[in-house]
Amino acid sequence: MMNLIILGVTGSIGTQTLDIVRNNPRDFKVLAVSGNRNVNKMKEIVDEFNPSFVSMGTKNLIDELKTIYPRCNYGFGIDGLVEAAIYPSNEEVLVINSVVGSVGLIPTVEAIKASRNVALANKETLVIGGELIKPLLNKYNVSLIPIDSEHSAIMQCLNGESSSQIEKLIITASGGSFRDKDRSELKNVTLKDALSHPNWSMGAKITIDSATMMNKGLEVIEAHYLFDVGYEKIETIMHKESIIHSMVMFKDSSIIAHLGSPDMRIPINYALYYPKRTPFAGEKLDFKKLGSLNFEELSYDRYPLLKMAIDAGKEKGLKPTILNAANEAAVSLFLNGKITFLEIEEIVKHCLDNFENDLNIDLNKVLEKDLQVKDYVLSKYS
Repeated sequence: MMNLIILGVTGSIGTQTLDIVRNNPRDFKVLAVSGNRNVNKMKEIVDEFNPSFVSMGTKNLIDELKTIYPRCNYGFGIDGLVEAAIYPSNEEVLVINSVVGSVGLIPTVEAIKASRNVALANKETLVIGGELIKPLLNKYNVSLIPIDSEHSAIMQCLNGESSSQIEKLIITASGGSFRDKDRSELKNVTLKDALSHPNWSMGAKITIDSATMMNKGLEVIEAHYLFDVGYEKIETIMHKESIIHSMVMFKDSSIIAHLGSPDMRIPINYALYYPKRTPFAGEKLDFKKLGSLNFEELSYDRYPLLKMAIDAGKEKGLKPTILNAANEAAVSLFLNGKITFLEIEEIVKHCLDNFENDLNIDLNKVLEKDLQVKDYVLSKYS
């Protein structure tokens, strides 16, 4: 039996992970969990899965849980996330990091230092910390198993293949909520419009990132670090059906594609059981009903944040941190009705143009720059 530590358990990836655990009780035990503010959801999870350790965003939420579940151990805030990630066990442990935002970096680092494999759905771990994470993986001889459907797809396409034979990674994009609108139609879009993703059920932040295409830019940076492939060999393409999740072109011009229904439980299931494949009780792809698959160029003019993200990734150092922090803060402002949709990209560009890069980075520099940029954006635009 595998012991699971699920960071971000009350979110979209966390709850879908629990679906798999629920259907496979002999294979998995939920050892430790973390959530942010959704204490009612956490109560349901503790009732059903009986974890040994629980962390929440604030102390008052933990105090509320302690009165109901005195048997559990507790933590809160970033320290609680780290405590959860390294919670002791005498059996094999897999850490699932589905926390949203840069706060996910530190628990990933500490889980690796505790010699634990990490199933990663937290993009920011590699976006802002890729240069730091890669040496740690080698030092502690552990693996990052991607949960994002695109990176899971690439990983599976590369099974049994030599990375030296890669010609190109092709990452597909659904296009998000506004894929059928031109830029002139984006001036007055609402939050409700932005959160209506046509294909996927995701959390609010990633749904907005999908609409701006920042999400795809972040995935390009992730792919660069996950698969040790240069940016010049990573391509993005619009694929509205979300059936092909990614492709790999090899030097002989052969292309291997990964296809599947747009259900995040499929890549989660693969990550939980990796390297084995096990039955999944979800909807199977039926080619007789599928019809056609369509592909379009992802234009940088239409999606300027995509280019900003790739350029920041190429620059390395603190540029990806500046990019990500500005975006996190701007998306938060949009979700709270403080700015318009198009102002997200204006804020990110302003920060990239005005905050200096530093190529000589360490964890403290990354975390300090992350806070500095977020504080700046939230104070200037709130």
